[in-house]
Amino acid sequence: MAQNFRTYKLKNVGTSAVEAFGGNADSYDAIVGIRCANTTASSINFDAYITKSSVDYYLVKDAPLPSGSSLEIIAHGSKVVVESGDSLKLKSSAATSMDVLVSTVDAIST
Repeated sequence: MAQNFRTYKLKNVGTSAVEAFGGNADSYDAIVGIRCANTTASSINFDAYITKSSVDYYLVKDAPLPSGSSLEIIAHGSKVVVESGDSLKLKSSAATSMDVLVSTVDAIST
C-alpha cells in the first residue's frame, strides 16, 4: 500500500492557537515530525497539543525556545497517531514569532 506523506507549513505562529492540518485528521493519520523554529531576537515559549472533543492533550507545554533556535518535538522514529476529530494546535508566547513544519502520513488505517 502506498503511503501519502504530507507536510504542513505554518508561518508566523503567535499567541492564538493555530491548527496545523486544517482542523481535523481523517481516518487514522500519523504525525511523524513537528519542528518549531523561533524567528525572533528573543526567547519564546510554545505549546503543541491535540484537541479532541474540546479537551486538550499536550505534547509540550511552555517549552522554551531560545532566539534563532529550533526544536523537533516528534523525532527519531517516534509517531503520534491521530484519528478523525483530532486537531493538532500550536501557540507561541509572542506574536508572529514561530515557524512550524508538521510532517504526517495520511490514512494509515481506517
